[in-house]
Amino acid sequence: MDISKTIAQMKQEPGFSEKVGMILVHNGVVRGWSRKDGAAVGEIEVRPDRTRIEQLRAEYEKKPGIHRVIIEASEGRLKPGDDLLFIVVAGDIRENVKPVLAELLDRVKAEAVSKTEFAP
Repeated sequence: MDISKTIAQMKQEPGFSEKVGMILVHNGVVRGWSRKDGAAVGEIEVRPDRTRIEQLRAEYEKKPGIHRVIIEASEGRLKPGDDLLFIVVAGDIRENVKPVLAELLDRVKAEAVSKTEFAP
């Protein structure tokens, strides 16, 4: 995902300037170490559940003050440093936008993305 391009397109949507005062972006990248035990990771295989991701995106886009939610999850074999997951949340004020990004990120990771790590 090209974040700048995505945000520029979002700004062209009807109602954007009247409804949006904050855009938060999560850009998850593949770590070179395992969260479990700190062991080196040479590659991961990612399997997103696109149906579940869309369900979550639609659910959170209906939250108070939220104008738009965009989610893009990579799939297949990835190496450390590769982009893994993008989430963009645009809304009115930080009290509405921050918790949506945090909760949505946790749910996407727990409910809609599985990964397998491989040693170098």
